[in-house]
Amino acid sequence: MPLSMNKDVFITCAVTGAGATQDKSHLVPRSPEQIADSAIAAAKAGAAIVHCHVRDPETGAPRRDLALYRELTERIRAADVDVVLNLTAGVGGDMVFGHTEQPLPLIEGTDMAGASERVAHVLACRPEICTLDCGTMNFAESDYVMTNTPGMLRAMGKMMTEAGVKPEIEAFDTGHLWFAKNLVETGILEADALVQCCMGVPWGAPDDLNTFMAMVNNIPDTWTWSAFALGRHQMPYVAASVLAGGNVRVGLEDNLMINRGELATNAQLVARAVTIIESLGANVIGPEQVRQKLNLQKRDPE
Repeated sequence: MPLSMNKDVFITCAVTGAGATQDKSHLVPRSPEQIADSAIAAAKAGAAIVHCHVRDPETGAPRRDLALYRELTERIRAADVDVVLNLTAGVGGDMVFGHTEQPLPLIEGTDMAGASERVAHVLACRPEICTLDCGTMNFAESDYVMTNTPGMLRAMGKMMTEAGVKPEIEAFDTGHLWFAKNLVETGILEADALVQCCMGVPWGAPDDLNTFMAMVNNIPDTWTWSAFALGRHQMPYVAASVLAGGNVRVGLEDNLMINRGELATNAQLVARAVTIIESLGANVIGPEQVRQKLNLQKRDPE
């Protein structure tokens, strides 16, 4: 297959995530102020989009608290740098089963919410983009299952589209892309869809290049896509994504290190990605160019 390098690349910074990373690095932000400050620094370093979760300011545990999202988004919008806001809608589909001989009832860590509750902060804060995890998947964490049924995804996708927020399809395997195409075909998502290829997340698509290209080759030409991989593979996937025609994602949600044994900030990871992209001969584009490319609209919160 001939090289189809992307010459105008946008960077998404995944600022903090919902994983249990808060005690692995003191640089993982917890409070809305810390998350906003880290997102703003990432934007100044070259990120056009910031992808944000919120956490309990004390424990660092993932939360769906609307007040935390409001504070976060207000701080980012008041910043002296422009950036496209991307909020997660992935929290609220967590099932943790009991012992293999007695899986029910579900145990501590389970957090299952209805479609309206899972997108309430999106409808209130009105970011330009929000994520839509396009399938159910076994994660590596014991008996935890990320649960997103077809009915749930159709309901959430419809609410996002009607609110004028572009869903970013999070595809952890090829079947997730298959279902995403169905969402477009049935009119739930717009034809100019946005997808994030999530590589190397156990037990989804492994981060080898053959699987990566299988994912890329399953993305329609009219869609815009980006990709990331975890840990030490984060920066190699910056280059791989650009060379394959896509955009890139970096950030502390996916990787804590800038060099072996050296903890990173989000701004450092973005700056490293900028260096890689420009070394390949491509341009890093800003938030206004991204809005034009993806047909995004900035809106005031409700």
